[in-house]
Amino acid sequence: MNFIGNLTVSVYSMAILLMIYFQLKKQEAKETLTYKIYMMMIKFTAVLLMMDIFSRIDSKEGTLISLLSHFGDFILFFFNLVIPSLWLLYVYIQVLQEDTGMRRLRTSLIILNVANAILVVLSQFGGWLYYYDQENNYQRGPLFQLPVIVAITLLASTYIIIFKNIKKVDRKQGFTLAFFVVLPFTGIILQVLFYGMSLMLNSIVLSLLLVFLNIQNCNLHTDYLTGASNRKKLDTYLKEKIKTSTQEKTFSAIMLDLNHFKSINDTFGHDVGDSALKVSTNLLKSCLRSNDFIARFGGDEFCIVLDISKQTELEEVVQRINRCFALYNETSNLPYELFFSMGYAVYDRYLFMKMEDFLKYLDLLMYESKQNKKESMQSTIGIDKKQKDL
Repeated sequence: MNFIGNLTVSVYSMAILLMIYFQLKKQEAKETLTYKIYMMMIKFTAVLLMMDIFSRIDSKEGTLISLLSHFGDFILFFFNLVIPSLWLLYVYIQVLQEDTGMRRLRTSLIILNVANAILVVLSQFGGWLYYYDQENNYQRGPLFQLPVIVAITLLASTYIIIFKNIKKVDRKQGFTLAFFVVLPFTGIILQVLFYGMSLMLNSIVLSLLLVFLNIQNCNLHTDYLTGASNRKKLDTYLKEKIKTSTQEKTFSAIMLDLNHFKSINDTFGHDVGDSALKVSTNLLKSCLRSNDFIARFGGDEFCIVLDISKQTELEEVVQRINRCFALYNETSNLPYELFFSMGYAVYDRYLFMKMEDFLKYLDLLMYESKQNKKESMQSTIGIDKKQKDL
């Protein structure tokens, strides 16, 4: 590919990055770590694309343009591992969400990038990674493949994280995270095999675009506070489940209401109430499989949709949720307890209930569950009072 071809592709790639950047600047989740890392990838990719343009300008040694070309090569090698490192960190946080492990990984990646930077600086004198011949032409050094191998290793490590924790990853999100590596990996291989071809950075741009589209899709269908799906997504999902249910395979759903949520808000404030909703969502996710669907129905109500056709299996899930929250309440230092009233049922396709009717039915079952709990508590209080009077 000649200089004009590289320039054209790079300009188009930078235009895509600009579009993504300004669209994301409008997003509300600017304080999240994943947002900051993703924006850093965009900025570094744009800078490296510019440096790639500079590095491909041919000129005589000693001229200003020659110095600009050499500077471009230096920056490309100096920050060669930054984008693979950022992507590995991005995947780790998306999949595992562990602060302790993330800090260790971040420290290791910083050390790796510093070591790469030192090697690049020393290569200016030894020509290990690259050098210029007597005619001022760029040539690959004997250690040229070392940073390539490290970059590929970092990208490949994301697959280990994804597949080791496949049960924790949403199917669509997992596909996006896994596919991101395919294009840059292909670009790296082609760039190594065919000298003069510049595809790695452009392929990264396409992968970043893929992630951006996934982010936009999540924003449309995700409840911002809890990270669960929103009501719009629930309605669409339920309609599809009803449409595809058969005699052999149907589905189940659970409607949940967080008990005494108003009391938590009134006593401790809305920030604590928001935290209670987030904790409850994470606890529910920990009780479920990766392919189970959870949505915030509204306020303090949630809805879970399961690929379960038997009542006994559904009741096992309900019991698991109750045990999970009971254990959390026993070990938590919070001044309040978290527990749900639940209405649940296996969808009966022979009743021909529409989505709205099925949700109303679940809501009715949940209300009955809540009333039964209230009556049970009142009865217990009455018995305790009689015993005290005696």
